[in-house]
Amino acid sequence: MSVFLAAVRDTLRTLFAERYAVVTMIGAVILYSVFYPSAYRHQVASNLPVVVVDDDHSPLSRDLVRRVQGVRAVHLRAQVPTMDEAHRMIAAGQVEGVLWIPAGLQRDILRGGTGHVAIQGNGAYLSRASTVLAGLGDAVAGFAPEAARKQAMFAGAPAHAPYRLVARPLFNTREGYGSAIVPGVAELIVHQTLLIGIAVILGGRRRDTGSRVRMGAAQLAGMGTAFFCVGLFGLFLYSGITSWVQDYPRGGNLPGLLLVGSLFLAATVLFAMFLGSFFVSRERAFQYITASSLVLFFLANLSWPITSTPPVLAWAAKLLPTTPGITAMVQLNQMGASVSETAPQAVNLLALVVIYAGLAMWRFRSRA
Repeated sequence: MSVFLAAVRDTLRTLFAERYAVVTMIGAVILYSVFYPSAYRHQVASNLPVVVVDDDHSPLSRDLVRRVQGVRAVHLRAQVPTMDEAHRMIAAGQVEGVLWIPAGLQRDILRGGTGHVAIQGNGAYLSRASTVLAGLGDAVAGFAPEAARKQAMFAGAPAHAPYRLVARPLFNTREGYGSAIVPGVAELIVHQTLLIGIAVILGGRRRDTGSRVRMGAAQLAGMGTAFFCVGLFGLFLYSGITSWVQDYPRGGNLPGLLLVGSLFLAATVLFAMFLGSFFVSRERAFQYITASSLVLFFLANLSWPITSTPPVLAWAAKLLPTTPGITAMVQLNQMGASVSETAPQAVNLLALVVIYAGLAMWRFRSRA
């Protein structure tokens, strides 16, 4: 026990004496919690410029144009006479989308036809294009019931109110980009800052001594415990304070969050200690982070569905703490999942704790 406590104390002392580790494990965590969510503070894109090509020039087409003007996601910049001119405006970056109303729209609807319009977006910016298409789609969806009512009146049939689909998001109630992305990225930030700090300390020791660091099981456990406590600070900051300040979905299952979060931190610390044992200098840690951060996020399957991931890659991703950790933490904190519902991820993390604990002990006790 004395060796364990001495290792905890020495590790914390070394951490706070190593400016690179302090800046990364504590300073960067705080700065990221403030500045990273600020890029998504508006949550949803709005007032994206669009253009309308009205070849019908009828009361119904003018009603549709008015509905486009009332949609928050888009801003009607102009009405132009031809699609060629609309495409030139998209190519020049002046607008993000176009709504084409073909000639004969009103006549087709009043005669009992379905009528049709065309919506196009600038595919160079996928997030903007999806917002523009959704916004113009909302305008058309709002126009359709009124067109159906006028069609029924023109045909002399009773005008029944059509059914309308009302979508109610269960968890991301504001349907914001920040609420969807930042909570998952926060866990990745905790993982990466922990890894950098641990690798900086281990790489610095190896560079100063000229040989690989060796220690016993008690020392290894003490060092890991010290890093674990530092990781808890970042985890609580992002899952609690930052989510509260930014008004992200939070607090779904706090006991489960503590349990699975502890497994995630333990797996991260042991993985970082095993990986850091190979680094011969501090700089190697930053090189690893630069090359791996985006890959780790996509392998977590938060923004990319696992069903679209090659099976071999999906199985290999389970060897990384971020893959089950990010998924479980988002489910528990943002979606209120129970521990049993995140059992596959928890078992995955527990297995990683055992695996990387064994590998770390082998690396730090071996003389080779």
